Amino acid sequence: MKDNTLGKNSLLREEKEEKILVDPYGRKVTGLRISITDRCNLSCMYCHNEGADCCSCGPRGYEMSPELICGIVREAAKFGVRKVKFSGGEPLFRKDFEDILACLPPLKEVSATTNGILLEKRAKTLKAAGLDRVNVSLDTLDPKKYEEITGAPPGTLEKVIRGINSAVEAELTPVKLNMVLLKGINENEIDAMMDFIRPYEGKVILQLIELMNIDPELSKYTIDSKALEKNLEERASEVRVRHLHHRKKYVIDGVEVEFVRPMDNSEFCAHCSRLRVTADGKLKPCLLVHDNLVDVGEARSPEEIEKLLMLAVSRRKPYYTPTAKIEKLERMKK
Repeated sequence: MKDNTLGKNSLLREEKEEKILVDPYGRKVTGLRISITDRCNLSCMYCHNEGADCCSCGPRGYEMSPELICGIVREAAKFGVRKVKFSGGEPLFRKDFEDILACLPPLKEVSATTNGILLEKRAKTLKAAGLDRVNVSLDTLDPKKYEEITGAPPGTLEKVIRGINSAVEAELTPVKLNMVLLKGINENEIDAMMDFIRPYEGKVILQLIELMNIDPELSKYTIDSKALEKNLEERASEVRVRHLHHRKKYVIDGVEVEFVRPMDNSEFCAHCSRLRVTADGKLKPCLLVHDNLVDVGEARSPEEIEKLLMLAVSRRKPYYTPTAKIEKLERMKK
């Protein structure tokens, strides 16, 4: 399907005989983050529900069918998308998650973000269906704090830890532990979390995540990110830089620690290569923007899905960008 009218700023750009999706600011789209349900068995104090306007953690609403999810991925894969991450809510609430995984086209990596509560019994079947690895949300190893942060009943933390063990046994590795840092609650537990993952010998990685204080009520829990980064760098025997987002990884006493800073971070946005899909079938160009979604739920053909993907990509814009840089990008776009 060759189109000789494609220009250098086109949304479909040919590169090495392969068409790729490129937004108006020159950022390639190579990954999808797909929420497959907004249902969840936790009520975390900082939950942004993948950028949805509200969290409907309760009765089941509309959810995309496996056919639609796989159709979106198939079309995106034709244009250079090589990584897909599934999320929720809690994606393991979908009993057909294995069916979704089984119908995907070949990809470089298929991962999922889970709270780990339901992971123990399904790790092996998820691996067999095509899941490569998991991120597990775990903010504390203290049962009382865990209940405070997540609203979970007693005994839940133990289920999560068993889920992590099952994921490692099923080779859903490296397992990344997502630890959202909360001032006055868990900021003093970083070393304890490092001690927890050390016996896994590299099969578990710690991701420290800056709180996305979208809600002003949460601002009091925001940590000093610069001070933390300085401390990590002073303690590290090795510092690596990930290509995506230019994010740093610190190797401390044999443990790999990564710090994720999504807030007020122009580097994070400048290197964003991901398009999101909401649980009810909306293409979402940016996590923090709610008025530019594209409804793909009614698409009836691969051609329709392709057009809607292109429309969503055309609406992508870096959320955190210095004013001068935005003006330059706008001039380049014109």
